[in-house]
Order: sequence, then C-alpha cells, then structure tokens
Amino acid sequence: MTAQNALYGTWPSPVSAEMMAGKHSLYDVAWDGATLVWLEGRAGEHFLMAQDGIDAPRNLIAEGVKVRGRVGYGGGAFTVADGVVYFVGDGGRLFRLPLTGGAPRPITPPFGGCAAPVVRGDRVVYVHTDGGRDCLAMVDRHGERWPRQVAQGADFYMQPALSPDGDWLAYITWDHPQMPWDGTRLMLADLRENQQKTAAHEVIVGDAQTAISQPEFSPDGRYIAYISDASGFGQIVLYDRDTRTHTAITDAPAEHSTPGWIQGLRMFAWADASRLYYLRNTAGFFSLHRYEVESATHTQIPTGYTALEQITAAADGRVALIASSDNQPPQVVALAEDRPARIHSRTASARITPDDLARCEAISWAGDDGETVHGLFYAPHHPRYTGEGAPPLIVIVHGGPTTQKTAAYSAEAQFFATRGYAVLYVNHRGSTGYGRDYMRRLLGNWGRYDVADAASGADYLAGQGRVDRGRMVIMGGSAGGYTVLQSLVSKPNFYAAGICRYGISNLFMLTADTHKFEARYTDGLVGTLPEATALYRERSPLFHADRIADPLLIFQGSEDRVVPQNQSDVMVARLRARGVPHEYHIYDGEGHGFGQPENVRHYHESILRFLSEYVIYR
Repeated sequence: MTAQNALYGTWPSPVSAEMMAGKHSLYDVAWDGATLVWLEGRAGEHFLMAQDGIDAPRNLIAEGVKVRGRVGYGGGAFTVADGVVYFVGDGGRLFRLPLTGGAPRPITPPFGGCAAPVVRGDRVVYVHTDGGRDCLAMVDRHGERWPRQVAQGADFYMQPALSPDGDWLAYITWDHPQMPWDGTRLMLADLRENQQKTAAHEVIVGDAQTAISQPEFSPDGRYIAYISDASGFGQIVLYDRDTRTHTAITDAPAEHSTPGWIQGLRMFAWADASRLYYLRNTAGFFSLHRYEVESATHTQIPTGYTALEQITAAADGRVALIASSDNQPPQVVALAEDRPARIHSRTASARITPDDLARCEAISWAGDDGETVHGLFYAPHHPRYTGEGAPPLIVIVHGGPTTQKTAAYSAEAQFFATRGYAVLYVNHRGSTGYGRDYMRRLLGNWGRYDVADAASGADYLAGQGRVDRGRMVIMGGSAGGYTVLQSLVSKPNFYAAGICRYGISNLFMLTADTHKFEARYTDGLVGTLPEATALYRERSPLFHADRIADPLLIFQGSEDRVVPQNQSDVMVARLRARGVPHEYHIYDGEGHGFGQPENVRHYHESILRFLSEYVIYR
C-alpha cells in the first residue's frame, strides 16, 4: 500500500485522547505457591487480582477500595504469604484477606500510613509513617496485638526483609540530606523473643556515599543478596552470614538497580537457595538473567521484551514480572525456561497492533562541552501516512531529576509519534541507568546540565536532518517542568514553544513547601541555604521570567503537595503581565499527576490544539 502524504503532526492516530484517559496500569506481582497475585488500575479503580493454574483471574477486593502504599510516593502496596494477601488499604492501614475470599480485616490501627509489608511465620514487618516520623513496625499476622516499633531514629526506612525463620530483619535506612541513591545503610536486626523491646541493629554495609538497596534473604537463610553502587554501577552482592564476607556476583557496566523513589522496588528474586534471577538495564533496555550460586554461572534468558520490572520468582523456577516493549503495552507475564510464556493480564487495546506503533532507538551525542549525553529517540511512524521534509520534534525531559526514561512502553511517545512528531527523551547528565558518575554529574548543576543536554540533543538531531530545527518543542513535568521553564529563560527562541506540567519556578518556594522525602533534595542538586542563596536565585526561572518570549502551555493540579499550585500561579502572573502567549489549566482535585479521565482527556486535547497553533500552522 502506498503511503499517503500528509503534514507532520496531523496524521490520524490510533492512540486517542480518550484512550489516554482510560489508563490501565500494572503495579506489582507476587507468587504464593502456584498462585499469582498482581495489582492493576483501570480508570482510577484498583483491582487486586489472583489466578491459580488455568482458572480465570479473579478480583479479591470490593469496588472503591484503593490499594497503595502510603509512605512517600507510594509503592509496596501488598504482599502474599501462605494463602493470605496483606495489603495497604483505606486509611493507610494494613489488611489481611484470604486468597479464597471473604472480607478484608485490618491488622494495624487507624493512624499514619503503611507500606512494604513482609511476612514470615506470625510476624508482619512494614514501613510506617506518622506526623513526619518514619519507622519499621511489627504486628502479628492476625492483628490481635498492638504493633511495636522495631527500628526507629533514622529519617527514612525502606525494603524490610525477613529471614526464612522470621527471626532476623534486614532493611535499608538513610538520613537527610542524602537521597536513597546517594548513600544508605543495610541493617540487620535480631527479632528473637529473648531480645529487648527494641532489637539490636548492626550495620552490614553502606554509608553516606554508597547506595545500598533491596536486601533479600536466600531461602535457606545463608545469604543476604543486595545491590551496591560502590563499583560505579549498581551490582548484585551476596553477603555470606556464616563467613561475614561480601561477594559481587555481577560486574557488567550496566545497572542492576533502580532509584528508590517508591517502596517495594525489585530488580532480582530468589527462586530457591541455588538460583537467583535478576534484571539488567543496559542504556534503558532490559534483559533477564539466571545466576547459579554453586557454580557462579550466569545465563541470559530471552524474553522478547525491552523493559522488565518487579520480578518475582517461584520455587519451580517460574518468573513473573511486568513486561513491555517500545511498541508493546505492559503485560503481567510468567516465564519459564521449559514452557511457553503465559500472559496473565494485558493493558493493550486489541485495536492497536505493534505495527501501528513507533520504535525507540537508544542514541548518544556530544554535549555542548564535549561530554557524552544519552537519550531515546522515536521517529514519526504511521503505516499509511508519510510527510515531506523533516518532522517537528518534541524534546521530553523526565521528572526526578534522578531517574531515567527507559525502553518501556510509552503511551506519551506513541501519542505524538503516530501523529507525525519525532520524540526525544533526554536522559541528561544526572539521570540514572548510566552509572554513578553520570548520575552525580548533576550535583550542583541542576538547571545547567539538564537545560544544556536537552538543547544539544535537539541540535544533534537537527544536524542529522532527522528533525526540523524551526519546529522544536520542549516538554516536561515536575523536575522536567523546571527544565522547560529554565530552558525558555536560558535559550529564548531556541524552541518554538514549551509545555510545562506542575513545573518548579522558584527554588526557594520548593524548599519551603515540598514534602519530607525531597525536603533536602536541592542541597545536593543546587546547594545548601543560606550559603547558596545567590545560586538559588540565579537558577529560579521566576526571577528571570522577563527573558521568556516563546509560547508556553502550563498545567497544574490544585492539590499538588510536591510542587504546589503557587509555583505555577506566580509564573503565569509574570507571563500575563508581559503579554507572553500562554495557556494555563488548573485541574481541581488533582495532585502531582493527573488521573481523572476527563482531565487526562482535556490535557491531551489541549496539547494538540496548542501544537497546532504554535508549531504546525504557525
């Protein structure tokens, strides 16, 4: 079939605004014997699903129940053990619910918030927060006794793990001003009944400059596996409890860790005492591997996917995870080396096939100072349409800023690429996934390297003739929104327009108003106050808004507690006073991200109208 010629940015796309509004998400998976349990969300509702053998999946919870971790940004919403699922539900409480059905029963009191429960025997240990104070707490699995604290005094706790006999607790902790990717400690505590009310705790490894994550006991209790970035990349290490020695079992120049923005993240899982399965991230593309403890051998297992997350392993060697590809929406998949893969849940519409969607390409380029910068590029794609010349480009800057855009399915990228836009996701210096040194390049340089790297990436593609230099747009949310504003301040007329979601305009206001987890984040990214007052002013777009000349589209949630509405309000007031072309949309009841279907639909429709006016037909 001959492709029809049409203006870039106007192609009819199979990815509609309505489809974006009907978001279907997958959050976590867990085995309990032969039963697979997973958490998914559809159009604002949560479903805790279970499936045994070839039986149909069943939902375990009633309509309207929200299952999500209530510490920080969330995560660690549930676990399952011995035929019972334990989940964080209404009021931030822990509930227990038999897989056979029935009514959930709370096992923790109605105050504070819980996350990351882990169960062994009669012990349930979880992260708890209340009134700005975090701890690890323990309750019996039926909730018959009042919970007690088993670790306290640090600013943050994450990833508790119990030994197979339930007598030992491993966990991650850290303090301000560190973030969990800066420096953490792996602790070990004795929970046996002959101990005092507060258990004795030992630092196994870690410090303020070394990020340790995901401790997990081997099924025989001999080892604690964990991830350390001491070598420059996140590598998996086995701590032998008998000999008290640490042995790294991976050494590839690739990431086996992921930044701890939420609770409950997993990059490896024990199947039994002799086998461990792990994920490897190479420039944003993931692979699955098996490690044999006795022979110290590694085997890569083909999956057919480009992104893998939340791995869990059963004793028979089956691995379940959330898998996707650049042109394949997420699925809950169970993999086994001796049988075909099984898909337990899909998020894709059958109306869209992989051939309808764009593919992503890992690219690197020389930044404006010669250092290497990384990103992912989507060329425009449509099976029935083509365009003349070079396409318009949307440069998208991820949030964080300490995170990474990977080759996981991106509905956002497909929304634009299938309409005839090129898309560049910039993994600027400071992003994760390319080693510790690359991540740390942003320390003291936020508002500089992210801005420079976005521009140099756009320049690189324009120089290759792959995009139209005169029709480039920069877009981002949160920290990415900050980069949008800072880019329009620093490089007026470089971009045709900017699109900003809940972006940071004033760094002073951010440090005063943001939540506990990020309260000291800017200490490293910019500097400590009051010593760095001049730098905060220099790097705050609000104080240089008179330099903004390019059209700007701004979105904000009225209930955002991470980047409050006042950050957008003050910037819009400056734009309005100077007559800069702009639109401002406030979504009532939305927080740090938009979830109400009508708002998601309006958000995408507004972007298309804005791009049509200021980029396509300008």
